[in-house]
Amino acid sequence: MKDAMWAGTVAVTGHEGAELEAYLARPLSDAPRGGVVVIHHLPGYDAGTKEITRTFAARGYAALMPNLYSREGAADPDDQAAAARAKGGVPDEQLVGDVAGAAAYLNRLDHANGRIGVIGYCSGGRQAFLAACSLDLDAAVDCYGAFVVEEPPEDAPLAVEPIVSKAPDLSCPLLGLFGEDDRFPAPEEVATLDAELTRLGKEHEFHVYPGAGHAFFAVERPAFRPEAAKDGWARIFDFYGRHLSA
Repeated sequence: MKDAMWAGTVAVTGHEGAELEAYLARPLSDAPRGGVVVIHHLPGYDAGTKEITRTFAARGYAALMPNLYSREGAADPDDQAAAARAKGGVPDEQLVGDVAGAAAYLNRLDHANGRIGVIGYCSGGRQAFLAACSLDLDAAVDCYGAFVVEEPPEDAPLAVEPIVSKAPDLSCPLLGLFGEDDRFPAPEEVATLDAELTRLGKEHEFHVYPGAGHAFFAVERPAFRPEAAKDGWARIFDFYGRHLSA
């Protein structure tokens, strides 16, 4: 029963004291553990990302996914996501405050070892990079996060600006997992970020998977690529194992 866990809904204090719904999964063992803040993708606080959160708990981490769209008020997560997208997504300052609140929650749990990682998918990949450049974290994973280097196209649902200028403030090692067939981010954008982090001497490792496009981790989508996802998970667990252990 090494993977026994508790999982369910909790309340977290986010940016400017807002109360957010969040999904927590934590092991039932009393071993010291690191914490992982899971940043959901643009479609929102959904079943697929909750499953990802539980996957971290099964591997010995306390994982917390804040519902970044909690402020939209609607009871249904799909309605919340639609309202948030209509506004251009979550403001960067608000995102940083929400991740800070989630990290603080994880560090207050019993058996927390004080080390915090962040991971995000799609828009959450960009936000994971943003959080790692804005907060004192121990490890960050960017899964195909776009618009770090390039501006979004005019018809994009996100009203965000490039944040590559924040790279000098990256506070922790960064793992980046990308698809070679993705357009957002395209391989050229990934290469530009890789070069900038190398120039700055920032610890990072990027992997670009041939035959994979956007959302290759999403098992419920046609974009799912089992080989890329399997390798990506192995790299994530190795990366967190090195940086979030007590």
